[in-house]
Amino acid sequence: MPGQYTEADGLFPIIFHPAWFFPAAGTGVNSVDSGNSATLCCLPSSRGGKGMDSSDLQKYCDKAIQAGGTHAVVTAPHTVVTAPWVRFKCLYGCPYKNRYSCPPHTPTPEETRATLDSYSRLILFHAEAPYSKERGKNMMAYLDALVKLEGELFKDGYYKAFVMLAGPCVLCKECGKVEGIPCRLPAKTRPSMESCGIDVFQTARNNGFSITTLKDKSETQNLYCLMLVD
Repeated sequence: MPGQYTEADGLFPIIFHPAWFFPAAGTGVNSVDSGNSATLCCLPSSRGGKGMDSSDLQKYCDKAIQAGGTHAVVTAPHTVVTAPWVRFKCLYGCPYKNRYSCPPHTPTPEETRATLDSYSRLILFHAEAPYSKERGKNMMAYLDALVKLEGELFKDGYYKAFVMLAGPCVLCKECGKVEGIPCRLPAKTRPSMESCGIDVFQTARNNGFSITTLKDKSETQNLYCLMLVD
């Protein structure tokens, strides 16, 4: 519920959904064996299209790392998996579903698939979030930085740039949807990968991440976000 968890808890709110502690969840907060967390990875994924030119995107990957990210991988649309079951995870059992950035207000898996296929290059962002009192605050700042990065890409000529974040929108204590009014912060609000029907687990695996579910809120959380570029 809005305001149920505070920054003092040091938790990114989405972690409390019970479905995301167990296998078969489709969310952007997971566990991954990422190796050296200080390593910047802005190269074509082994499955993302060998020989893909990504040198022009290096500076944006750098900025994502500087903003609190762990990895940034340039990849191709076919590595991103969409599936109808992911939407069910949002529609049923999620306490944050009553928001404009959640289904049924977000694109269907079919619409997302068509949108992804209209691009040639994407950037998959990964951020590790160890347990601390500042975790929630730090992750919110990181997501905000990615939205700003979308704007920077647009200004630099990547006019199709659009970012999908991780987890529910927590910009407002209570979403305007509850009050029957328009979104208060449309310039900052973005849907999550999972709310658009993306299987984040398989997408991460397709791009070289070893990913599992979490069992306890004290574990390191891992967020995945996706920038549509071209």
